[in-house]
Amino acid sequence: MDNERLFERSDVEQLACALCSLSDVQDCAALLIDLCTPREICELAQRLQVARLLDEGAPYVEVQARTGASSTTVCRVSKALNGSCGGYRRLLVKLEDGSW
Repeated sequence: MDNERLFERSDVEQLACALCSLSDVQDCAALLIDLCTPREICELAQRLQVARLLDEGAPYVEVQARTGASSTTVCRVSKALNGSCGGYRRLLVKLEDGSW
């Protein structure tokens, strides 16, 4: 399923709304634990770290070495970071300016 049609599904839209409704880190952590396996949570965290390092200008090889991410993951995150959706970019701005 492509990204444009993904959020036409009411269950996926409900998940996005649920994430937006979380008011603090504890609520978010609790939901992540309920929704994901520990490995999935670590993979999500790794992708965010990859995005941060790429945004800071680190070369792919350095990002792989520092995060343990595969070259495929680094390329995929880079594509998303520089893509049209802008999710990583918006989150990194919020994290940088402390508005999260």
